[in-house]
Amino acid sequence: MIRRLEAGTSLLIATHNKAKHTEFITLLAPFGITCHSAKDFSLSAPDETGLDFAANAQIKALAAARASGLLALADDSGLTVAAMSGAPGIRSSRFATEAGGYRQAMEAIVLRTRNEPRAAFQAAICLATPTGETATYIGICTGTIASSLRGMYGFGYDPIFIPVGSSKTFAEMSEVEKGAISHRARAFRQFAVAHLASAPY
Repeated sequence: MIRRLEAGTSLLIATHNKAKHTEFITLLAPFGITCHSAKDFSLSAPDETGLDFAANAQIKALAAARASGLLALADDSGLTVAAMSGAPGIRSSRFATEAGGYRQAMEAIVLRTRNEPRAAFQAAICLATPTGETATYIGICTGTIASSLRGMYGFGYDPIFIPVGSSKTFAEMSEVEKGAISHRARAFRQFAVAHLASAPY
């Protein structure tokens, strides 16, 4: 079992997405964890060949831990849309690239979900050691697709996702609001309970 992480522990956040990296720094700050980025170690992104979010998170965390010699934390996340049979799912980033950008991808999803707006954000967080141990946690936030893009905060598909119990999209929420209910925050809370000292959950 991977040890608990005390204040001062160095942890590599295995992502090349600046917004994700910042979100993890914010989540880890109360625990005194020293965060490094993939850029700090000039790490290239591994091929994400997994069949689900958990497998891809594990691929990224293990690659980063082995290359850096540090404990590494990676996430894989995406949007699943009922009207699209669960797509874009693990291909969420690639779907946006193929559409010409996130705005175009979101506009296409809005058109596809006029009659069936149900959707969910899913995230898998994996902690890995340089010796190959892993621990993975899953977070899901259910909701609906908005009828148009709304909001200026967040990133990715946030402007079209309305979580259950809210009238706002993720992109209309403050970091605190989103952090209380997001898929990544839910997975992080499980990680925190298992691995961080004095987790307030």
